[in-house]
Amino acid sequence: MHLSVIIVNYNVKFFLEQCLYSLLKAIDNLPSPADAEVIVFDNASSDGSREFFINKFQGVQFIWDNENIGFAKANNRALSFAKGKYILFLNPDTILSEDALYKSIRYLESQAGSGALGIRMIDGSGNFLPESKRGFPSPEASFYKLSGLIHLFPSSKKIAAYYAGHLSEHENNEIDVLSGAYMLVKKEVLDKTGGFDEDFFMYGEDIDLSYRIQKAGYKNFYFADSTIIHFKGESTNQNSAQYVRIFYQAMNIFVHKHFHTASSWWYIAFIKVAILFSGVLSFIKRSSASAVKPKPKTNLQTLIVASEHDEENITSILSNYKTPERKITFENLDSLDNNFEYSLYDEIIIAAAQDGVAYSDIVSFLQHVPKSICVKIHASGSSSIVGSDSKAANGDVLQLF
Repeated sequence: MHLSVIIVNYNVKFFLEQCLYSLLKAIDNLPSPADAEVIVFDNASSDGSREFFINKFQGVQFIWDNENIGFAKANNRALSFAKGKYILFLNPDTILSEDALYKSIRYLESQAGSGALGIRMIDGSGNFLPESKRGFPSPEASFYKLSGLIHLFPSSKKIAAYYAGHLSEHENNEIDVLSGAYMLVKKEVLDKTGGFDEDFFMYGEDIDLSYRIQKAGYKNFYFADSTIIHFKGESTNQNSAQYVRIFYQAMNIFVHKHFHTASSWWYIAFIKVAILFSGVLSFIKRSSASAVKPKPKTNLQTLIVASEHDEENITSILSNYKTPERKITFENLDSLDNNFEYSLYDEIIIAAAQDGVAYSDIVSFLQHVPKSICVKIHASGSSSIVGSDSKAANGDVLQLF
């Protein structure tokens, strides 16, 4: 195998469904699609994932566990089955452009001393996700992030070091830390470094692995020539106290593992305080945002961008939802030029199809449509519609009952 894609699923079956449709199209764009495999490890989901996928995606290998063993252990368990020269750790709440795999593998192959690669990511509203490229979370970088100074000087090499703010989001660069949402690693590198550290249950394991890859003498790269969508936070409610606790514990493990020496007690103490306050403030911020979130509309102006066949499937899904009421308009993608009146609509549902709208078109569309409009995505032939207009809350799912 040339490529093994590993996805850990936990209670996000509809986001995973949309992810797999896009992933398989990206695999079709590889020089030899037959040399790629997809392994989905399910962490004891309670949302009916096993029954849902029983007759879907026959080429995908599903591994069903009876307990939630955590993100790191689940990835490592799946890794033991992988045969690829390259390993892609991929989140289930992602949508890939058709060229993502081909271009990122080719770039990784072309860079001397390369070990791993992350990709440019946007959220469900088309906003660039700064965690696509990160610097090492030193005490100084953590302080600037915690204090909010990072937002005042977002392009400063020193103050915005946490997100490598001095590096353009549109240019390829060597970086320190990759995101586990899309982490492409050479198998030979993992053979030397090992997989994810299983002391991490969730969060922090991607920082740890990125650091170990560098310590082993390899380079990490940020790849900007393709873009994926990462809806974020679908497996975990990031407004919850549990999220803050797990995140803090993960960072605590990282600091003790890599910096716990007799002469660095001040370093450990500082970064612990920084991480704790950062987590608490983030929790308060997200909770406040949820508290003031406006009530959902009872009537929506909905625009559907799809082929005729997909229009029928989408309207069939929408018919299951009596509230809110929707006034539906149909358009094709070519009609949505710079003069299009987006202000007339509350939501847009866009369908990817083999002979119609490409996922790369959807990625581009998301970045140009006004942020006030909620965009949802549907794969032709799928039974769901997904979207997310907030990285702090779970996304929206519409399903075919």
